[in-house]
Amino acid sequence: MEYVATNNAPNAIGPYSQAVKANGLLFTSGQIAINPATNTVEAKTIEEQTTQVCKNLKAVVEAAGTDMSKVVKTVCFLADINDFGAFNEIYGKYFTSKPARSCVAVKDLPKGVLCEVELIAEL
Repeated sequence: MEYVATNNAPNAIGPYSQAVKANGLLFTSGQIAINPATNTVEAKTIEEQTTQVCKNLKAVVEAAGTDMSKVVKTVCFLADINDFGAFNEIYGKYFTSKPARSCVAVKDLPKGVLCEVELIAEL
Protein backbone atom coordinates (compact mmCIF):
# COMPACT_ATOMS: atom_id res chain seq x y z
CA MET A 1 0.00 0.00 0.00
CA GLU A 2 1.19 3.52 -0.80
CA TYR A 3 -0.43 6.76 0.31
CA VAL A 4 -0.90 9.65 -2.13
CA ALA A 5 -0.85 13.30 -1.13
CA THR A 6 -0.71 16.53 -3.09
CA ASN A 7 -0.91 20.21 -2.22
CA ASN A 8 -3.02 20.68 -5.37
CA ALA A 9 -6.03 19.15 -3.60
CA PRO A 10 -7.40 19.89 -0.14
CA ASN A 11 -5.77 18.28 2.86
CA ALA A 12 -7.83 15.61 4.56
CA ILE A 13 -10.20 17.09 7.15
CA GLY A 14 -10.06 13.95 9.27
CA PRO A 15 -8.00 10.83 9.94
CA TYR A 16 -7.75 9.63 6.34
CA SER A 17 -5.60 10.00 3.20
CA GLN A 18 -6.35 11.79 -0.05
CA ALA A 19 -5.81 8.45 -1.79
CA VAL A 20 -4.23 5.03 -1.48
CA LYS A 21 -2.55 2.90 -4.15
CA ALA A 22 -3.06 -0.84 -3.76
CA ASN A 23 -2.82 -3.79 -6.15
CA GLY A 24 -2.57 -1.64 -9.29
CA LEU A 25 -5.53 0.55 -8.35
CA LEU A 26 -5.99 4.01 -6.91
CA PHE A 27 -8.71 4.58 -4.32
CA THR A 28 -9.47 8.22 -3.56
CA SER A 29 -11.25 9.58 -0.56
CA GLY A 30 -14.33 11.62 -1.32
CA GLN A 31 -13.50 15.10 -2.51
CA ILE A 32 -15.68 18.10 -1.74
CA ALA A 33 -15.54 21.65 -3.10
CA ILE A 34 -12.70 22.91 -0.93
CA ASN A 35 -10.33 25.22 -2.79
CA PRO A 36 -6.85 23.90 -1.89
CA ALA A 37 -5.32 27.40 -2.20
CA THR A 38 -7.53 28.83 0.55
CA ASN A 39 -8.69 25.65 2.29
CA THR A 40 -12.26 26.95 2.19
CA VAL A 41 -15.46 26.25 0.27
CA GLU A 42 -15.84 29.27 -2.01
CA ALA A 43 -18.08 27.86 -4.74
CA LYS A 44 -21.80 28.39 -4.15
CA THR A 45 -23.66 26.72 -7.05
CA ILE A 46 -23.78 23.02 -7.88
CA GLU A 47 -21.94 23.77 -11.14
CA GLU A 48 -19.13 25.63 -9.36
CA GLN A 49 -18.87 23.00 -6.63
CA THR A 50 -18.85 20.10 -9.10
CA THR A 51 -16.08 21.83 -11.05
CA GLN A 52 -13.97 22.25 -7.89
CA VAL A 53 -14.58 18.63 -6.86
CA CYS A 54 -13.49 17.38 -10.28
CA LYS A 55 -10.38 19.59 -10.24
CA ASN A 56 -9.50 18.21 -6.81
CA LEU A 57 -9.95 14.62 -7.99
CA LYS A 58 -7.89 15.28 -11.11
CA ALA A 59 -5.06 16.65 -8.96
CA VAL A 60 -5.08 13.55 -6.73
CA VAL A 61 -5.24 11.19 -9.72
CA GLU A 62 -2.32 12.96 -11.39
CA ALA A 63 -0.29 12.99 -8.16
CA ALA A 64 -0.72 9.20 -8.12
CA GLY A 65 0.80 8.99 -11.60
CA THR A 66 -2.33 8.17 -13.56
CA ASP A 67 -5.02 10.18 -15.34
CA MET A 68 -8.77 10.64 -15.54
CA SER A 69 -9.07 8.32 -18.55
CA LYS A 70 -8.12 5.43 -16.26
CA VAL A 71 -11.00 5.96 -13.82
CA VAL A 72 -13.08 2.78 -13.65
CA LYS A 73 -15.67 3.67 -10.98
CA THR A 74 -17.03 6.75 -9.24
CA VAL A 75 -19.39 7.15 -6.32
CA CYS A 76 -21.20 10.48 -6.25
CA PHE A 77 -23.17 12.02 -3.41
CA LEU A 78 -25.61 14.90 -3.91
CA ALA A 79 -27.24 16.95 -1.18
CA ASP A 80 -30.23 17.46 -3.51
CA ILE A 81 -31.16 14.98 -6.24
CA ASN A 82 -32.73 17.89 -8.15
CA ASP A 83 -29.13 18.97 -8.89
CA PHE A 84 -28.54 15.72 -10.82
CA GLY A 85 -28.81 17.30 -14.31
CA ALA A 86 -26.50 20.23 -13.55
CA PHE A 87 -24.06 17.92 -11.78
CA ASN A 88 -24.04 15.57 -14.79
CA GLU A 89 -23.21 18.41 -17.20
CA ILE A 90 -19.98 19.25 -15.37
CA TYR A 91 -19.14 15.65 -14.39
CA GLY A 92 -19.31 14.60 -18.06
CA LYS A 93 -16.60 17.10 -19.01
CA TYR A 94 -14.11 15.46 -16.64
CA PHE A 95 -15.11 11.80 -16.91
CA THR A 96 -15.11 11.44 -20.69
CA SER A 97 -14.20 7.74 -20.52
CA LYS A 98 -17.61 7.10 -18.90
CA PRO A 99 -16.60 4.99 -15.88
CA ALA A 100 -19.11 2.93 -13.94
CA ARG A 101 -20.92 5.15 -11.45
CA SER A 102 -23.27 5.27 -8.51
CA CYS A 103 -24.99 8.56 -7.67
CA VAL A 104 -27.17 9.01 -4.62
CA ALA A 105 -28.79 11.81 -2.68
CA VAL A 106 -27.81 12.07 0.96
CA LYS A 107 -29.14 14.03 3.91
CA ASP A 108 -25.98 16.08 4.58
CA LEU A 109 -22.41 16.41 3.37
CA PRO A 110 -19.32 17.76 5.18
CA LYS A 111 -19.07 21.54 5.42
CA GLY A 112 -22.58 21.88 3.98
CA VAL A 113 -21.41 21.26 0.39
CA LEU A 114 -23.72 20.23 -2.42
CA CYS A 115 -21.72 17.26 -3.77
CA GLU A 116 -18.93 14.82 -3.03
CA VAL A 117 -17.22 12.34 -5.38
CA GLU A 118 -14.78 9.47 -4.81
CA LEU A 119 -13.23 7.23 -7.42
CA ILE A 120 -11.24 4.14 -8.26
CA ALA A 121 -8.72 4.27 -11.11
CA GLU A 122 -6.16 2.00 -12.73
CA LEU A 123 -2.53 2.96 -12.18
